[in-house]
Amino acid sequence: MNLFAEHAVIDVDTHVTEPPDLWTSRLPSKWHDQVPRVERIKNRDFWVINGKKGLAPGAISMAGYDGRPPNEFPPTYDDIDPAAYDAKARLAHMDKENIHAQVLYPNVGGFGSQNFLNMDNEALKLACVQVYNDFLTEWASADPGRLLPVTALPFWDVGESVKEIQRCAQLGHRSVLFPSQPQDFRQPDLCDEYWDPIWDVATALNLPISFHIGGQAALGVKEGEFSPARKSPMTTKAKFARFSALAFIGNGLGISEIICGGVCHRFPDLNFVSVESGAGWIPTLVEALDWQWHNAGVALEHPEYELLPSEFFRRQIYACFWFEREMIGRAAELYPDNLMYETDFPHPTSMSPGPATIAVHPHEYAEAALGDLPDETIGKLLHDTAARVYNVA
Repeated sequence: MNLFAEHAVIDVDTHVTEPPDLWTSRLPSKWHDQVPRVERIKNRDFWVINGKKGLAPGAISMAGYDGRPPNEFPPTYDDIDPAAYDAKARLAHMDKENIHAQVLYPNVGGFGSQNFLNMDNEALKLACVQVYNDFLTEWASADPGRLLPVTALPFWDVGESVKEIQRCAQLGHRSVLFPSQPQDFRQPDLCDEYWDPIWDVATALNLPISFHIGGQAALGVKEGEFSPARKSPMTTKAKFARFSALAFIGNGLGISEIICGGVCHRFPDLNFVSVESGAGWIPTLVEALDWQWHNAGVALEHPEYELLPSEFFRRQIYACFWFEREMIGRAAELYPDNLMYETDFPHPTSMSPGPATIAVHPHEYAEAALGDLPDETIGKLLHDTAARVYNVA
């Protein structure tokens, strides 16, 4: 049984590896020493933003690579699978894997655009976001019905964020990327009414808000955690495994805040998606919120909150899964209309098998993890819910 052959699968979390000259080719030369650019350091390519070394393109483009994260990755762009950065190659990859459509997220700017805060010039920060969104629009134009862009935001400026959402909606973008904990980046709390203009425009344009993992301070990661100079009994690979797992669960911070802080109550028609977070832990979080909601008497303090946390979740919050086997069946039984499938291509934690990894091909995972579920539920997980949330024909 090949479930991917039976459903028009929508992969709701993938990433486009940005080209080395994305910003230097589109912005004035006076800014080239500050904008993201690639430098080769000790025979490896790295992104540099405002003089500070950042991500290695290969470290977030490991699909098919014979190595394991975090320190084994394609050293240069020449070693990266073209499907990571070339739209035609991506479509060919999707055809090979029987994937109908993919939702597209960034890397360089950060999973909430927070990396642009490393630049002091306000005009430059805004220009960097706009350049990225224009690039992604062009990239997705290879097949706009299958490649679905997500709008990056200059979230530190609400007015410009509203304008950018409106502009990118006209360009065919399907969602809005927002940090799940903006307060970690010296901004107001996620539940603060300060952000209401953004929720207003997203609601009006029927665009879901995407909370991608990494849109908050890293849980459990101390300053210099991965520095060779820091002595620790925990090895680098063990640290990476711990950090990655905690990043998934970290999205519970945003989910719980929009529920308990009244955002879902104020914006009942706005959808929120917890991206690249997994879903098996969702039932425990939601059940705990219901229990503590009753225990603390939240309804007495906020009689206007007409729903329980579990009811807010069912109405307008979604989570994405791609690796779980033991827990996904129970989560799907409880929340069949709130879970969506992803591959996270081409990230190191993705469903993009390389010779050294334990990953499997997407259809093999689906058959093993979902095959015993009712046909209607499988259809929702692989296509129907994502089609509704992202307005896919």
